[in-house]
Amino acid sequence: MAFLEITDLSSGYGELQILWGVSLALERGQLTALVGSNGAGKTTLLRTIMGLNRPWHGKITFEGRDVTRLAAHTKADRGLILVPEGRQLFTAMSVYENLEMGAFTRRAVSNLKRNLERVYDLFPRLKERSSQKAGTLSGGEQQMLAVARGLMAEPQILMFDELSLGLAPVLVLSLFQVLRRLKSEGLTMLLVEQNVQLALAVSNYAYVLSEGRIGIQGQAAAVRQMDQVRQAYLGI
Repeated sequence: MAFLEITDLSSGYGELQILWGVSLALERGQLTALVGSNGAGKTTLLRTIMGLNRPWHGKITFEGRDVTRLAAHTKADRGLILVPEGRQLFTAMSVYENLEMGAFTRRAVSNLKRNLERVYDLFPRLKERSSQKAGTLSGGEQQMLAVARGLMAEPQILMFDELSLGLAPVLVLSLFQVLRRLKSEGLTMLLVEQNVQLALAVSNYAYVLSEGRIGIQGQAAAVRQMDQVRQAYLGI
């Protein structure tokens, strides 16, 4: 049984349908990539899984339980956490306060100190800037903080929406090294990423979303070698 399973999911905004019968599964301890062109529906899918968008049709199961209609905060409390596109930090609050806000789930509250040490180990720059306001950080530092805040919730599944968007290449590589470390530690992750080359290089399994439908899926290494993927997304 998959750790998280999405079956025949449809969703959209108003009368505009974005997702058309999407099915995918996350295996425990694996990093899964979801790639596709702009406007394919990747963010809508993450928001629908999280409960921020209401599904029109289909089913979402987490640890074998139906969570399709649960509110986002309830899913988060169960361990499903989203690092959103655009970071959405509390910019007037300090780095530490943002991290503290991340530790809102029942199991995370009592482990604040331990989790804080963990994220400071992953992102030493955040420790150096713990008292600095989040809004004054660089773009790369803000993305580090967004990831760290997600980890503070002690996620069972951590989802990323456009992790590398707008960042310098050196910072992108640094964040992907963190992904590799989290993967080696057994954290289950779903990565939506515009850098298809890097996403497929770091992931176990991959789905390609095209016009609201899953067009291609398979082991990430195999998907990376498919002609249609190489031509459409890798410029080869």
